[in-house]
Amino acid sequence: MAISLNKTKLFDPFILSLLSNIGKKRSLLNNLEPININSDFLNIVSDNKGSKLYIENQFHKANGFRKLHVEIAEFSNNLKILHCVFFPDPNFNIPIFGLDLVKVNEIVTAAIVDLSPVSSSLNYELESQLIQANKDDFGSKRKIPEWGEIFSKYVFFASLKNKEDQQYFYKIVDDYLSILVKLTINILPDEEPQNIQERIYYQKKYCIQQMKNEKTSMVLLKYFDKEWVDRYIREILFDF
Repeated sequence: MAISLNKTKLFDPFILSLLSNIGKKRSLLNNLEPININSDFLNIVSDNKGSKLYIENQFHKANGFRKLHVEIAEFSNNLKILHCVFFPDPNFNIPIFGLDLVKVNEIVTAAIVDLSPVSSSLNYELESQLIQANKDDFGSKRKIPEWGEIFSKYVFFASLKNKEDQQYFYKIVDDYLSILVKLTINILPDEEPQNIQERIYYQKKYCIQQMKNEKTSMVLLKYFDKEWVDRYIREILFDF
């Protein structure tokens, strides 16, 4: 990923810092390798007047993860997006790492990160680490949308008004990624059929609920037809 980042057309310092950190943490996962995807969705560039856009998608897999997806995008020079989801292999009891950041002009209007559950059973070791990471002392948190029942109680969702806020968010992202990597390094598969089916159910629900976020399709529909947008959301963003 580090090589690709050096070639990206996105030059936002804060987003690039998050990307670099994601790449470094991802490189620590065992048996990391790229996944080939439909070339139609790999790198999307348009320089048409009034509809300039740039979208880059990167996919990998690793031990314990079926898909590690990072998307960076810029629309009409004023809307920048970072989207990242690490989908676990249902044979492993690993939470879903999700991060989304939306920057309009120079303001981060939305920044969210979570390690979302894949089971109804509590992971006490994970919970204790998340409690330490998210101190709940950030002043400008946003309300979780109705479709956000998929998130854990340690989800962080806020607007970032200044560099201090950005540094706070960066630290939480770093902590959550570190917790995830530590959890997965020596993890063994849990092949109990009932547990696998529960984790499949939770991943499907995660994707279904995310697709209820109409803001995603609203942005894409300004640049693409509905058929393309539906394919992109179902095949690239939330394919389970």
